[in-house]
Amino acid sequence: MKRDKREKGAKSRAPEASARRAQNSRWLTWAVAAAAVLVAWWAYSPSLNGLWIFDDFALPFLHPGMKGNFTPLSPGVRPVTMLTYWLNVKLSGEEPFSYHAVGLLIHLVTTGLVFLIVRRMLERAESPAPRRNLLAGFAAAVFLLHPAQTEAVSYVAGRSEALSVMFLYGAFALFVCRRTPAVGWGTAVGVLLLFGLGVLSKEHIAIMPAWLLLTDFWWSGDFSLKGIRANWRLYALAALGAVAGVYRFRGMFLHAETAGFGMKDLTWYQYLFTQFRALFVYIWTFVLPVRLTADWDFPISRTILDRGAIFGLAALLALVIAAWIWRRRFPLACYGFLVFLILMAPTSSIMPIRDPVAERRLYTSMIGLLLIVVDLLGRARLTQRALAGVCAGIALLAAVATHARAEVWSNPVSLWEDTLRKSPNKSRAYLQLAQSYYDAGDYAKAVEQFERVSRIETPDYNALVNWGLAYQRMNRFDEALAKLRQAASMEPTAHVWSQIGMIYAQRGQRAEALSALAQAEKIDPNWAPTYNYRAKIHFQANEIAEAVADYRRALALNPSLADAREELMRAAAMLRSTGGK
Repeated sequence: MKRDKREKGAKSRAPEASARRAQNSRWLTWAVAAAAVLVAWWAYSPSLNGLWIFDDFALPFLHPGMKGNFTPLSPGVRPVTMLTYWLNVKLSGEEPFSYHAVGLLIHLVTTGLVFLIVRRMLERAESPAPRRNLLAGFAAAVFLLHPAQTEAVSYVAGRSEALSVMFLYGAFALFVCRRTPAVGWGTAVGVLLLFGLGVLSKEHIAIMPAWLLLTDFWWSGDFSLKGIRANWRLYALAALGAVAGVYRFRGMFLHAETAGFGMKDLTWYQYLFTQFRALFVYIWTFVLPVRLTADWDFPISRTILDRGAIFGLAALLALVIAAWIWRRRFPLACYGFLVFLILMAPTSSIMPIRDPVAERRLYTSMIGLLLIVVDLLGRARLTQRALAGVCAGIALLAAVATHARAEVWSNPVSLWEDTLRKSPNKSRAYLQLAQSYYDAGDYAKAVEQFERVSRIETPDYNALVNWGLAYQRMNRFDEALAKLRQAASMEPTAHVWSQIGMIYAQRGQRAEALSALAQAEKIDPNWAPTYNYRAKIHFQANEIAEAVADYRRALALNPSLADAREELMRAAAMLRSTGGK
């Protein structure tokens, strides 16, 4: 009788105990998520107040001609990414903090999606249930805190990478976490909507259908096409979207200067040979990120035998064959390797890109490597507590490394000094470091870097202009004019001739200054600095009416010229005091 009462009491308390465990699990999940946010904020904090770097200056909202009328559709190619920039413009103008904070927020959302995807794939692989959350949390932590992610997260111009991957992972999470065996119309539309937003953020995620096809094939139960046939709705819609995508981006693939099949000095097969080697750089960077750099010095393989490209091909083929042979014993790891190759394909196959290696490309494909890690780690003969300790230790080491890398990305000078230490033969790194020194007011060091560039290759127009302006800031006017005139012989632009006019004016050579500015006006009558500089010359000569007219014209062309606005007020006041209008 007493035994029956104890059993009844235990049964009555079981639902309460289960509810408490569920509640505790939810609280633990929220606590871990909050801790992850705090650790991520600390890890990336050095770059949150970082300065504009490299291609940031090419973004529309920083372009003088776009200030005041920037719209999300103005650049045209990646409207969703540009929309997020537009929102930043409305939020904080040109203040960098909000741009970096939005980048980190995007990264945090994507990290949550990594957790969902990895946990779901562990379920499909029938990984032990007690370890699924731990391993999925570890994968998310590595994705969140891996130092190779710094370029995609801390670099404002790299937002297209992070944003497009957020939509990519969101679409895939919706696909694999659905509750029905087959994809319904609602899920298909949702997946393709997210996919479309991703493609309009950056084009490389157009590879997603291949990832979905592999997933349906791999996890069908018997490696057959039945999963693909069951999801015909999704693939039918995806095929229609592919036709639209090819039509939209065909011009970019064929005529872009830095990527595409229109590049004259880099063929598709030379790029492919190079990528047979480059793919192992990404794998090594994931495993041991010790020599990260913003500009990799990675030579091109012009033939299949050049620089060992054939050995890279042989190794890749061997790994693909091994993945197929061991697909039943290590299904998740083998699947992860194939996912890595698929997600790397847009940037590491046949479409040439000016930079054969870039850290940010690992952002898209890292999830494939993470699946390999969690499969192997889940098989380790460790207690749950020991495994949790190992995972936490690795995540903390990654956070420390990311904090150090974010310090490098926080400042153009530190970034390009670091780059030159690791890629000493890259002329672009010298040019960027020279420009960074110039912007920081260290003109002597800027000139030194420009001289180093000239010993590696013939300086181009931009290098000569910046070199000349560095001399000008050092009051070395003869050398400044020599560099600017050399630039003008390459590209006779209004910009360079207006700078020549400015230097002549500083030297007190009025006739030469006005002649150079007249040349600038002839080349481009809408170049505002021409009239700003000429107004200053008139003002110094007490030609107030002419100065007012030129200041007004300069501001009509570019209202952001603050010095012109202030000097116009002074000149206009002087003109009124003398009876002028």
